[in-house]
Amino acid sequence: MGGVCIVATALEGTLARTSLELVGGARALQPLGLQTSAALLGHGPGLAGAVAELHRHGVGIVYRCHHPLLSAGQSDAVLVALQPVVARAQPQVLLVAADTVGREVAPRLAARLRAALATECVQVGAADGAIVARRQVYGGRALATLVVRDYPAVLSVKPHALDVPTAAPVEGRMEDVEVSIDAEALPARVRQVLREQAELGLEEAQVVIGGGRGLGGPEGFALLRELAQLMGGAVGASRPPTDAGWVPASWQIGQTGKTIRPALYIAVGISGATQHIAGVSGSRTIVAINRDPEAPIFSVAHLGIVGDYREVVPALIARVKELKGV
Repeated sequence: MGGVCIVATALEGTLARTSLELVGGARALQPLGLQTSAALLGHGPGLAGAVAELHRHGVGIVYRCHHPLLSAGQSDAVLVALQPVVARAQPQVLLVAADTVGREVAPRLAARLRAALATECVQVGAADGAIVARRQVYGGRALATLVVRDYPAVLSVKPHALDVPTAAPVEGRMEDVEVSIDAEALPARVRQVLREQAELGLEEAQVVIGGGRGLGGPEGFALLRELAQLMGGAVGASRPPTDAGWVPASWQIGQTGKTIRPALYIAVGISGATQHIAGVSGSRTIVAINRDPEAPIFSVAHLGIVGDYREVVPALIARVKELKGV
């Protein structure tokens, strides 16, 4: 078959948003004349809806792999399930989300296929008959451009680096792929999945309030949470508060945390380290609140407020309440 095969997952019963972002990556490779297919891995009744969603976004062939072990955290099982799909589809390019599972799967898959590998890509495209991918380097201070001319190739794409493309329905077809996974033969077993309490929808929220070291302690996040709730948003953090244990690690935004693309990002008490900026640069509007007028965050912010957050944030809360009449 050849073409581009995206690794779509429904490991928690429904199609992951990152799968549709990969469809966008595949569309960007269309100048190469490569058709798009998908390896859909997961379990449960939600797989039928996932197949339909992929067809709705233009994926012609969906290779469906259904197995109870294709669930959260089971990267070894995902790797096993991909083997028969790759044998059947023989893709020239495999697109994998650089999420928890994909980060483990992509390099191992490339090694097995003796394929070219580009990881943590934030842009994917084509030029002069080759794949052109970009990834952040030097802590997010620069972008490296990688040109891939050899096939097969495996590319992992950072979650939320690409937009979900508009729907482009096709008739499409689905092929079931028999998956045989011996749980006893897997090198690692997931015995328990612990879900850390986190601000819901941080990566999907259109308004995100981020707190940094400048808050001075965990109590400062209470103000941020109140503002976020009023604005229908979520609360995140830069690395220092998570390292200090003020908030859960899952709140971390940045190169080693989550990448966000909200309509509005308000950075409170965040200096603006490149590691953090790498995770918020896709925000449409960035507002910075910091006591230090020389803080690097102001160089990337669209609007800056120099002042103590203990004064600025309550004033914002009061104004939002006034506007909302609450």
